[in-house]
Amino acid sequence: MARPCALVSGASSGIGESFVRALGARDHDIVAVARRRDRLESIARQVQHRYRVNVHVIALDLSTSAGIEDLTGALDSMGLVPDVLVNNAGFGSYGPFAQLSLERELRMIDVNVRALVALTGHFLPRMIDRGSGAILQIASTTAFQPVPYMAVYGATKAFVLSFSEAVARECDGSNVRVLAVCPGHTPTEFQAISGVDQRPTRTSAQSADDVVREALAALDRGRSHVVVTGAPNRLTTQIPRVLPRRVMSWIVERAFRPRAP
Repeated sequence: MARPCALVSGASSGIGESFVRALGARDHDIVAVARRRDRLESIARQVQHRYRVNVHVIALDLSTSAGIEDLTGALDSMGLVPDVLVNNAGFGSYGPFAQLSLERELRMIDVNVRALVALTGHFLPRMIDRGSGAILQIASTTAFQPVPYMAVYGATKAFVLSFSEAVARECDGSNVRVLAVCPGHTPTEFQAISGVDQRPTRTSAQSADDVVREALAALDRGRSHVVVTGAPNRLTTQIPRVLPRRVMSWIVERAFRPRAP
């Protein structure tokens, strides 16, 4: 009997890498996607050796239309519709929007939003036709309120949350589950690359493995729609329900404001 297959984007580090390892441990073959081929191949060797599953490495850039088309074309050529799609690829930036590179902010939208929608749109109809499948969309606790100094990143994650909840509701009764996963502070390469590790306020943290463990446990329970990982995060994401958005943006601005030079 063929093993189930999982497609994981942003698989070369952090939460994506943890998904590759966790799904390999669950006897899934993996399609691991990211830009860094050397890193992907190293992870693939480790997972294949430990769990005796197949790991296919696809190195490309999901910020481009060509990258998205190359990925979907590669899976179509293999006749492969993933049993689990993990849309994890994404990045962030930190600082006043007016001082950030506009080109980089637009590329962030391409990766965090456009690629996620494109891959969901490509594979979801096939999952529905087959009558099974799961899509995990990696959002963030930043999706629940405006985030000054991470304005575009927070907005992309708000899109992911809203889009995923809507599609999850549309899929009720289809035997295909769509789950928005909303981690909070998770120490990975993301902090150094985005620059957010320079902000003065620190919040409670989970490991990438903890995030993945909670996400897959929610999936095992038949959960759909949204899971916020980490008990402190589940508490803090309720605050925007009772405070005006103007007040929330004031609070978050104070927490994210860069240190004075």
